[in-house]
Amino acid sequence: MSKKLAAKASLIQLPPFRTPPAVPAAPAVDEQPRELPVSPTGGPSAASAPNPEARPKTAPGSMAVFMASQSAAVKEAEELKLKLRAFEGAVPMKALDPRRIRASRWANRHANALADKAFEELKADIASSGTNVQPVCVRALAVGADPSADYELVFGHRRHRACLELGIPVQAIIADIDDKGLFEAMERENRARKNLSAWEQGMMYRRALDNGLYPSQRKLAEAVGVDLSLISKSLALARLPDAVVEAFPSPLDVQFRWAQPLSEVLQRDPEGLVARAKELKASKVALNAKQVLDALLGQADKALNRSTSPAERRLGRAGQGAVLAADATGRMTLRFDPGVLTPTREAALIDWLNAQFGAD
Repeated sequence: MSKKLAAKASLIQLPPFRTPPAVPAAPAVDEQPRELPVSPTGGPSAASAPNPEARPKTAPGSMAVFMASQSAAVKEAEELKLKLRAFEGAVPMKALDPRRIRASRWANRHANALADKAFEELKADIASSGTNVQPVCVRALAVGADPSADYELVFGHRRHRACLELGIPVQAIIADIDDKGLFEAMERENRARKNLSAWEQGMMYRRALDNGLYPSQRKLAEAVGVDLSLISKSLALARLPDAVVEAFPSPLDVQFRWAQPLSEVLQRDPEGLVARAKELKASKVALNAKQVLDALLGQADKALNRSTSPAERRLGRAGQGAVLAADATGRMTLRFDPGVLTPTREAALIDWLNAQFGAD
């Protein structure tokens, strides 16, 4: 061990040796000792204080100083590693032109979901903040893959649409992700936020299976972490004939528990089901979703019995129009969506009503 220390010590450059000044002779017994110079603070002056920066004069001492400095550097490096660990996996956020971002081919939002009250509230919140505080997620497209876009949405279609309509940049994180990763990330994000309707969820699962993203419903259920029965019900609704879905006021009204009875009727009497759906679509009678279901299932009397549920008719797009409702007594009610009836429109409506009913 001593040989190793001596070898390392030989590598250390020591300052040139200087002959120390002569040490004064000790005073005689009867001579009073000299007093040390005193600083203004009461302690020894700088001239008499030991030099803290004085380098050790021996090889072992130099080695000890060297090892101490190395230990401090190692400790500092470890502290920096701990601080940087908090940023592991962090993805930078970037402001992108929403016009250069295209919807994912797995997009599952129906147009009505982007025109309801919740979307208008989201849009207003983004407008007041000046940007989307919660970023969307995108992936870069291959160069030349789409002349109209540079990125494809992974999730955040509602936030992207809001920024697009407001004409402001959208805050986004750019992920390196494949088709399966994109689908699963979008599915988890949708379930964590505003849940998809039963029909929207079914259409999402249908596209994944039809495009061969997963070999079976079971593998799909395992990948997204949902019960297989939910996958089956969702797909049953998504595979209904278009005429049946269009018979409802909106596809968003179709519920999971209606999958089984509709599927049974579709298997037993597909032509009759489609014929009733087309008749309902062409009918001038306004029915709510439950009444449409009853009519499709062949329970016409129940569907047309207004005492069970008021009939409603949507005027204009959801979130941008009104609903005309009739109760069991025949009384009609017109309910406007929030923000639709502006002061100008209200004044015009009152004038029209006064003209119709002869009021002053």
